[in-house]
Amino acid sequence: MKAYFITGTDTGVGKTAITAGIAGSMRKVGVNVGVMKPIATGMQQKTGFKSADVSIIVEASGTNDSEALINPVFLPIPVSPYDATKLLSLPIDMSLILASFTKLISLHDILLVEGIGGIMTPITKNFFVADMIKVMGIEAIIVTRSTLGTLNHTVMTCHLCNQYGIKVRGLVINNFDEKGSNAEKNAPATLHEITGCDILGVVPFIKDYNRIDKMIEMVSKKVDIKSLIP
Repeated sequence: MKAYFITGTDTGVGKTAITAGIAGSMRKVGVNVGVMKPIATGMQQKTGFKSADVSIIVEASGTNDSEALINPVFLPIPVSPYDATKLLSLPIDMSLILASFTKLISLHDILLVEGIGGIMTPITKNFFVADMIKVMGIEAIIVTRSTLGTLNHTVMTCHLCNQYGIKVRGLVINNFDEKGSNAEKNAPATLHEITGCDILGVVPFIKDYNRIDKMIEMVSKKVDIKSLIP
């Protein structure tokens, strides 16, 4: 049994799309892959899963696990978990999250856990996404960009992982533009040189990134999926 925590350099970097792409790619080669979104915030969907992100990763993975296991905490407001708990007067039950994680990892060969926001997104005042990864005891895959500013955000994320004792399995550079600026074109090599982290893949910009089939196809081609399978 193996698990990876998919985190990102910030919000909107494409964690859900990459998680879906990896899950679908593993499923295509016969891996029994599970997915988890421990905490989700945002407007509740009218049908299906409460979280749109959960709907995407579940469809990609083909899992039949219950919503309660996959997404044990949903907070119906688009803010950080900590802000949501204050605004809604709702606590976050970490024991429930960890129990769900333990159950899911026992059901699958590989479990992909999608985070929320960046690594220092607060879950409570003194407990961050990094703390949750550390408690789970699993490796992190960092989703980042190639645009200007990514060096700062990615290096800080990697340094924080190191401080928390979190092993970084590698980086996935999302929304790469081959016709972009010199900074964008050089980003993969520079990120590897500075952070020392493996570049697992470089995924180009996809216009219809919500098209799960397209994301799975692209990730299958551009990300080293085999290296993630024990």
